Amino acid sequence: MPQETPTVVIVGRPNVGKSTLFNRITRGRRSIVGDEPGITRDRISSEANFEGRRFELIDTGGIVVSDADYIPSQILKQAKVALQSASRIIFVVDGRSEITSADRELATLLRKTGKPILLAVNKIDTGVNESLVHGFYELGIPDIHPVSAEHGTGIDAFLLHLTEGFPESEEAASETAEATAETSAEPAAEPIKVAIIGRPNAGKSTLLNALVGEDRAIVSPIAGTTRDAVDEAVTHAGTEYIFIDTAGIRRKGKTKLMAEKLSVVMARRHIRMANVVVMVMDATEGVLGLDATIAGYAHEGGRPVILCVNKWDLVSNDKRKEFEENIRYHLKFLEYAPVIFLSAKTRNGVQGLFGVIKKVYAAATHRVTTGELNRFVESLKFDERKILYITQAGVRPPSFIVFTDKAGPLYFSHERFLVNQIRKRFGFEGTPIELKIRGRVKRSERKPLK
Repeated sequence: MPQETPTVVIVGRPNVGKSTLFNRITRGRRSIVGDEPGITRDRISSEANFEGRRFELIDTGGIVVSDADYIPSQILKQAKVALQSASRIIFVVDGRSEITSADRELATLLRKTGKPILLAVNKIDTGVNESLVHGFYELGIPDIHPVSAEHGTGIDAFLLHLTEGFPESEEAASETAEATAETSAEPAAEPIKVAIIGRPNAGKSTLLNALVGEDRAIVSPIAGTTRDAVDEAVTHAGTEYIFIDTAGIRRKGKTKLMAEKLSVVMARRHIRMANVVVMVMDATEGVLGLDATIAGYAHEGGRPVILCVNKWDLVSNDKRKEFEENIRYHLKFLEYAPVIFLSAKTRNGVQGLFGVIKKVYAAATHRVTTGELNRFVESLKFDERKILYITQAGVRPPSFIVFTDKAGPLYFSHERFLVNQIRKRFGFEGTPIELKIRGRVKRSERKPLK
């Protein structure tokens, strides 16, 4: 059997360069990096690989052990959860500053875990700064490594020491291949990636925690608590889902901090990478213009959308029909999207969301044969022009090429009618449908060949 993937957790006080080191090791931009302290709040994970040795790397928020404020205390809580499963710990300190009381308190907490600790003295860019490293032995952690996460100095030597004893992925791959050859099982289906989007404080993180069944993301009444995208895998009824809790998207004029601006960019990126988008709205505030803007990002990206009305426990159930009519009025372009009413806080209605996600994902990946489409064309009453035949060109979103006897695009109302008829005949609930019109060109209008 292949060995379990080791877990490495990065910890440190705010603004010492943890996220920069995380991105350097994973060779990506998974964590948001900036000069503002406290950008990372939730724990972020990604797979890393150094010379064939794979491991899971977790980036945590800046920890101040003695800070009793709500968000810092929740960051510490998230970090402690990560530390429980850690194979090794990277303790990051700022090599250009003196040891602080926060560094000492955190060092004491980490030593009590009994886990192997590597002290990464960061921001050591020159030989002059290396002389400052020796002072950090005061923290009681003998395994010290001077590095520069920003410039990559000392990173290879550090990773060689960090991954010593980790299993090599090539061996694990060969064992997996042998096990697969012995069994004729079909390859596992890919997980469904679900991006949870919405404006700040709509309850996205609470919904993620309810879906996962644990406090995976920090939740607070402070709008904009989530900055990095938090993702978690969940298996429900035999299907694997990866839920991504994105930062609340604000209007451009309302986004002032650099961290919040980057959060919005990352949130839109995760929408593009998702298979399904769950748009969370606040039932106590109704449908706002910003809701339409955010939902438009998912629609423009061709993603299946589920409109999730959260905090429904605070609203009378008699208003459900009225609320849904209001949604349909303000979000006309999402007429295909199902509407779900739930309470992430009480978890009422949350379990039903899994089935809806699976349904709209299946619709987005559904293919219709050309024979079925030809029979559909024969029964279709469409007077604007003659449709010769239709063929499906792709999925996610479902796209169709419509061949007609006239060149040129259809009027919006005619295209909408055709989309609605396709949806009525073949389903495609929750997903946008794309049409490409191809018209027959008369000989007199053809351009002569040169």
